[in-house]
Amino acid sequence: MTSDSGTRATTPQTGAAATARTEAATTPMDAAATTWRRSAFAAAPVCMTAYGLIRLIDDRHGPGPDWSLGHLALLAGVLLFVPVFLGLRRAAAPGRGRVRRWIADAGAGLGLLGVVAVTGQVLIDLFVGFCSVDRATMDELFARVQSHAGVKPAFYTVGPLLFYVGLVLLMTQLAALRAIAAWRPVVVVAGIVLAAGDLDLLPVAGVLFLLALAPLGELPGAIGPAPLIPGRGPGVPTAIPAAIPAATPTATPAGSVAPH
Repeated sequence: MTSDSGTRATTPQTGAAATARTEAATTPMDAAATTWRRSAFAAAPVCMTAYGLIRLIDDRHGPGPDWSLGHLALLAGVLLFVPVFLGLRRAAAPGRGRVRRWIADAGAGLGLLGVVAVTGQVLIDLFVGFCSVDRATMDELFARVQSHAGVKPAFYTVGPLLFYVGLVLLMTQLAALRAIAAWRPVVVVAGIVLAAGDLDLLPVAGVLFLLALAPLGELPGAIGPAPLIPGRGPGVPTAIPAAIPAATPTATPAGSVAPH
């Protein structure tokens, strides 16, 4: 026999099932992009460390393979900080108040401006090294390039500082939100101080950055925004419902026959 309504109750799908469907819909290209963005948190400091080590080997600090190879490693490291800044911003912004989102946007914006400044500096250094035959020629070309209005503050003094200001701002915000341990921004500041104090300590600074940043690719939202759920905004996690209670059996009135 059938029930009076002739309908069957449907069981709501759990968050685990929705997650499984989302993962199944992920394309190989999406997976590769996710892996690349996550690996940038470790690869960027590694490239900066490599630059510091190559610089120690090049005792002349003049034109040649060491100069070019070291600056190419630095260029790779700086560009890899683009997904790092964007990832830290995503981890700090979703689901937060307007002020916190503004701080996260400001940190990412300053950091990306710093990336542009340091990239310009590295390209100038590579160009000067390519056009020079010795250190004296490099010094002369550097003086000529930096004599143009705005070049020195944009690419050598003020501009590169924005990179560190943005990084410290984002790391401090994440620590204040208890998304990361409080010692991580402290380690980043220590690395910045070492690099600014003595360029020969760049390898140590790179290792400190690696220690502080490498695991942060696993932060919720750092790789990409959470999938949109109907009725929810981006970045709001999908709640997994508790166990669905068993249906309460309906009492059979006296004198009636229970359906088979």
